[in-house]
This record gives sequence, structure tokens and C-alpha cells, in this order.
Amino acid sequence: MEHKNSYSSSYAAAGVDVTAGYRSVELMKEHVKRTRIPGVVSGIGGFGGLFQPDLKGMEEPVFVSGTDGVGTKLVAAMLLDKHDTIGIDAVAMCVNDVICCGAKPLFFLDYIACGKNYPEKIAEIVKGVADGCVQSGCALIGGETAEHPGVMPDDEYDIAGFTVGVVDKKDIIDGSKMEAGDVLIGVASSGIHSNGFSLIRKVFGMTKENLETYYEELGSTLGEALLEPTRLYVKPVLAAIEAADIKAISHITGGGFYENIPRMMKEGLTAKVDRAAVPVLPIFDLIMKTGNIPERDMFNTYNMGVGLCMAVSKETADAAIKALNDAGEKAFVLGEVIEGDEGVILC
Repeated sequence: MEHKNSYSSSYAAAGVDVTAGYRSVELMKEHVKRTRIPGVVSGIGGFGGLFQPDLKGMEEPVFVSGTDGVGTKLVAAMLLDKHDTIGIDAVAMCVNDVICCGAKPLFFLDYIACGKNYPEKIAEIVKGVADGCVQSGCALIGGETAEHPGVMPDDEYDIAGFTVGVVDKKDIIDGSKMEAGDVLIGVASSGIHSNGFSLIRKVFGMTKENLETYYEELGSTLGEALLEPTRLYVKPVLAAIEAADIKAISHITGGGFYENIPRMMKEGLTAKVDRAAVPVLPIFDLIMKTGNIPERDMFNTYNMGVGLCMAVSKETADAAIKALNDAGEKAFVLGEVIEGDEGVILC
């Protein structure tokens, strides 16, 4: 994690602590080391992260990239002073997108902007990033921690990430082989994941007191439910690809069902989702009830308990579900592919 700070004493007077930057890097190293996989060429601290992929056996390797952040989920983390899982979310938002076309993530880089560099806090954030990389089988090969004194309050920060994966061109999953009669498979989410927090702030009011309120229906405090890390689907999806004929994959993020599922659909085909098959989690029922939000708006904002939607041939649907479940996920039939141009319908 390179920290590009000046050596001048006047820089410290301006609010940037060079020593804290060095301390952060030292604390990060133990976490970064856990993510090392074959292909990593360089350690952290240089001007670039080096990675040499093993492309043997691929006819036409295609690199696939993804970048994202965690949005205003950060507000809950900062109010509760809990920073060890937000990095998992940053990784998940990137690698879960890349896996949708069948690409295996190779490496990840993070960017953390903060008002003031508190080394222990930065190390906690990076610990989460490393956890996400380990769970996804990719390497954390670099990043940046930038202090923004006078621009951001001392206790605030933002995090974003970037990943690169690879897939053989002939194996790219793009929906082109989809046909009517294919089965839609849902893979359960762990909760809110990392989208729709602006609406949550409006519904509940984001204060420490509100976040520490216990709800029987959640079996936890509101804050604990909101900070539940995003599921990392890389390894389970790779297992499903080996076991079944996966034709399309949609990562259900911001925009919920109505925006994300149509992105995977082939022209002339519609995803018919069985509303009764959706395992709506208690946190979504609570948001809907507390905010008096119409159900369609909920499905147009949140994953509602379904983190991924996959289109699979009818003949291999059972094999896909078994592979996903064996990999630790909860997979189930969500609906079917039908003819039409409506993108997605819930019925």
C-alpha cells in the first residue's frame, strides 16, 4: 500500500502525518501476505503491483475488470466505529461483477481516502479487504491511502476497489445461448449488501442510537444487520460453471431486480420470477414496513434476499443448485426464461 506523502515538515503542519502512513503500511503487511497466490511478483510499497497470470490452457484469454465502492454503508461503519468488514464489501462489489461473465478474479487494489490517517483503523479496513480477497481467491497486490485534511473530517473515510479477472473467450458468459425454458436460479444474499443505504438513512435516521436499537424480527441490532458483509460468490459460481450449463448471471445490486436482471437477458426473452420463491429477509420487511415503501419500489432498490440470479439449462439446473449449495450457498429455483421483451416480470 503505497502512501505518497511528502517528507517536508511543512506537510505535517498542513495536516498530513507521514509517520502514520508508514505505520499503516507496516500494519497492512500481515493482512496482504494472506492473499498471496501464484502469480504475485511484487510485494507492496512499490509504484505498481506486479502480477504474472498463468494463461496456459487458454486459447484466447480475455481480461475482465471491475471497480466499485460501498456507498453510504460507510456511514453505519463510522457511527458504530466498526471497520473490519467494510473492506469485504468493497471486494465483493467488484469481484461479484466480474464473475458474472465467467471470469476468475486474479488481483485486487484498493483506494482509501481519509480525513486523518489513524493506522489501526486503516489496518482494520485493509483486514476486511484481505478477508474478501482470500475468500475470492485473488491477491491484494497494491493500493493507496490518501489523507485529505480540511476536505474530509478527521474520522471519515471512503473506500473503493478495482479488480482484474480472466476468462477464455470461448467460455465467456454473456446470455447469447439463453433460450426460453431455461431455469432461473437464485442465490441467497446475506442482507442489504452494499446498495440502498441512502433510503435506509431516510427511513430510520442514521444515528448511533438508532443503529444500536435491537429488533426482535432481526434477532440483532439494526446496525449489526446493516453491516452484515456482502456475500462473495466467486468460488461457488466457478463450481457451478464446472458442474452445469450456466448461460447468464446477474449480480443484484443497486436497482434491484428490475434494473439488474434485464441486463443479463437476451433480446426477445424475459425473466419470469416467481415472487413466492423470493426468500425475503427480515431486514427488507422491516424497511418496507417502517418506511411504508411499496413492494415494487423495494424490488427496484434492493436484492430482497437474492444476491445473484442465474439462467441455466433445464437439464443442468439441479446440478447447478447442488454445486452452489455444496460450496456453502443457498440456491433455489427462482423462475424461468420465457419469450417476450419485458426484461423481468414478477408474478
